[in-house]
Amino acid sequence: MNPRARPRPGFTLIELLVVIAIIAILIGLLLPAVQKVREAAARMKCSNNLKQIGLALHSFHDARGGLPAYGFDFAANPNPANPLGNQKQGHSALAQILPYIEQDNLLKISRQDWSVIDPANLPPPVGTSTAGQAKIPIYLCPSAPNRDVNYGPILSQPSLNIPVGATDYSVIQGFNMTQTACATGAVMADSSGVFGRKATTPPSTTDLRLTDIIDGTSNTFMVIESAGRQLLYVRGKLLVTPTANRNANPYLGARAGWSDYNVRVLVRGSDPNTGLVGAGCCVINCSNDGAGGLGSAPSQQEIYAFHTSGTNALRGDGSVGFVTETITPLALSQLISYAGGEVTPNY
Repeated sequence: MNPRARPRPGFTLIELLVVIAIIAILIGLLLPAVQKVREAAARMKCSNNLKQIGLALHSFHDARGGLPAYGFDFAANPNPANPLGNQKQGHSALAQILPYIEQDNLLKISRQDWSVIDPANLPPPVGTSTAGQAKIPIYLCPSAPNRDVNYGPILSQPSLNIPVGATDYSVIQGFNMTQTACATGAVMADSSGVFGRKATTPPSTTDLRLTDIIDGTSNTFMVIESAGRQLLYVRGKLLVTPTANRNANPYLGARAGWSDYNVRVLVRGSDPNTGLVGAGCCVINCSNDGAGGLGSAPSQQEIYAFHTSGTNALRGDGSVGFVTETITPLALSQLISYAGGEVTPNY
């Protein structure tokens, strides 16, 4: 007689379900930790980007004898044959420091002696240059969403896709809050920041020098995060409701190109619930654009980052610090002004 075959060992259905449940629980416990590690790495990379921008600004300062203005306008149309009209708008501070971030190649395929709104500086279909549409890694924070930027509506060509390179960083023009309920002394001039003025001619040695920062370079912010545009965010949520002043297009008017000097930050404060600029005391991570989704003036860039609880900021000495969302408007204004004579607040 043949011996009876032994039954083969195996998992029961219940045992298999228990194992799957345990694995799912472990993944659920590990996922937040992985996300935190990933965000920490992205925040560190973002901080390093700002340090590179700081080094470039210092190199520009050493070579030119002063810092660039946030932008400049030509005294007259530098190219009378410009088919786009009498354009005088010059180039941004981020465009002026291209040679110092190893982007000389972009200068070779563009004309900084002509307006930024010139076919020689715009991509097809309205221009002939690919410089302005270049995505420069140093100008992009890895925590911010990947997106394309279309300047068609901004250039009065709403039917065209005119791609430009985005930036998640902006120089600080100043701090100007009129809400007296926020903090006494928080009302300051638009030009209170290091990049407070727009030049009427291309950059020269008459621009602001580091020695003019009498509050101390380590106590003064120069570049801040203003990330995510042309996508509009309010308190971490993507805005989808169109507004009247954007011609039923929530992206119309949102400036985001590194070559556009209109991306500079002028802090006005936002409503913490709606993001409406000029209507509240929230100064960090409320809204990344002045429209706030509720019809205020567009293209008023605010401080906005995709990091948890705050933003990175480049100081005048080239160092980078983290500013929490809980900072008061008064304290932020003291860190933005370069010649206010205030005591440096804790942040």
